[in-house]
Amino acid sequence: MDGRVNGILPGGNQLQHCRRVAVIGAGIGGLVAALELAARGLDVLVLERAGAPGGKLRTVAAGGARIDSGPTVFTLRPVFEEIFAACGESLEAHMTLQPLERLARHAWGERERLDLFADAERSADAIGRFAGPTEAAGYLAFCARARRIYGTLEQRFIRIQRPSLLSLSLGHGPRGLLDVMRISPYTRLWQALGQHFRDPRLRQLFGRYATYSGCSPFRAPATLMLIAHVEQQGVWAVEGGMQRIAAALAGLAAARGARFRYGAAVAEVLTEGGRAVGVRLEDGERIAADAVVVNADAAALGRGLLGAQAARAAPRAHRAPRSMSALTWSLLAETDGFPLLRHNVFFSDRYAAEFDDVFRRRRLPASPTVYVCAQDRGGGEAPAPASPERLFCLVNAPATGDSHPFSAAEIRECEERTFSHLERSGLHVRAQPDRTVATTPADFERMFPGTGGALYGRTLHHPFASFQRPGARSRVPGLYLAGGGTHPGPGVPMAALSGRLAAASVLADLPSTSLSRPAATAGGMSTRSATMESTG
Repeated sequence: MDGRVNGILPGGNQLQHCRRVAVIGAGIGGLVAALELAARGLDVLVLERAGAPGGKLRTVAAGGARIDSGPTVFTLRPVFEEIFAACGESLEAHMTLQPLERLARHAWGERERLDLFADAERSADAIGRFAGPTEAAGYLAFCARARRIYGTLEQRFIRIQRPSLLSLSLGHGPRGLLDVMRISPYTRLWQALGQHFRDPRLRQLFGRYATYSGCSPFRAPATLMLIAHVEQQGVWAVEGGMQRIAAALAGLAAARGARFRYGAAVAEVLTEGGRAVGVRLEDGERIAADAVVVNADAAALGRGLLGAQAARAAPRAHRAPRSMSALTWSLLAETDGFPLLRHNVFFSDRYAAEFDDVFRRRRLPASPTVYVCAQDRGGGEAPAPASPERLFCLVNAPATGDSHPFSAAEIRECEERTFSHLERSGLHVRAQPDRTVATTPADFERMFPGTGGALYGRTLHHPFASFQRPGARSRVPGLYLAGGGTHPGPGVPMAALSGRLAAASVLADLPSTSLSRPAATAGGMSTRSATMESTG
């Protein structure tokens, strides 16, 4: 650290009270952290190596169209209403959301189809017609169980810093222990689903919630059935695409004073006396900061990709078992046959073998389940849009992008299996090479280094894995973590909450001499409550 460079004095001493926070990465977690810190008067600098905000909320150009090619589902709207309200804004003023009446259409071949609805009673009626009244009753019992799990975990796990099984149970008296037993932390999701559904197709359908966290339904915990309750609280389509969320957060953060530098790749988190004091960019520029928020997978830190000292922040993260990656196709194509909704799932006829391929054999599945997001369609029955239409197709894949990049032949074979499966289900997709863009685990590894292409952080296959995600406060003072690989986990709303937790930690930890303490904000997060030590 020789010479005064961006707030660093000769000899490495920091300027006093610069109140600067450097945020590495403009994914959802980083954007929310930047917004909340800027809104409280801190000097926030966001450094993003890509050319636009969003992280995994990305779009791909295919055939002259922009196609959402990351997360495609907007849920837990109250989380974002809180974030905007905390800055004196309304969500509705920045984004237009369209509620989906039908959540998704599911298919097992050409003749077997089942829609789930935002209204649980309508879903139960559909399940009754599809599989009989016993299964409909089982579905309602399943929904009640999912609601209890979410109710137990929202305030005691999701919204607090560094939860533990002990604090989850004993921190709430005898009832707390009973509540923990009711959420079935040691039961596998597939086993729990067997308590509600005899029809294997329904176990497949609701077992798919494990894949939302990049896990196998045969090894993931039963607590993931809480996703069913989340979806029943509403699923929306975002007008202008999912990246509109990132654009809105970035715009609001900029309006509150945050500065953004795109094309700025960070090579190292600088430390002094064991504390983070700034960053060094790949071009050699050094930037001082009182705190650094890293919006990246903790595995990247653990592998030393942001410097040897920063690797201490998450020393074992790179050795944790990885969640799934994906092989995706973003395409502009003509379709016919199958009546697509916005969200569609075409299930494999060898479901267990699919996850055996991904997690044990570490290969592309021989019989994949295929997700298709038809982005020009809504959540109700409506005529097909004028062709061609924008499609995003995804199959599960192992996170081997850094150790076994799949060959062109392997990708081509999987593509043939995928679109043949759609054909057998009645969906004819007339794709053209110049209107199709494939993204492989190796591509995801290049976009998100250190992950192998894993899209959801570590797996949850171990009973205590949920408690082993890194929290907002890292082992290096002044260095904070946010993103889907940190607590509370993957998904757009969870990543947003991780950003709130990171911002709350920064606010709580900065010396009072360098920051005036903010008053309580709208949305239920004051400086004190935002430390998330007592929300239950």
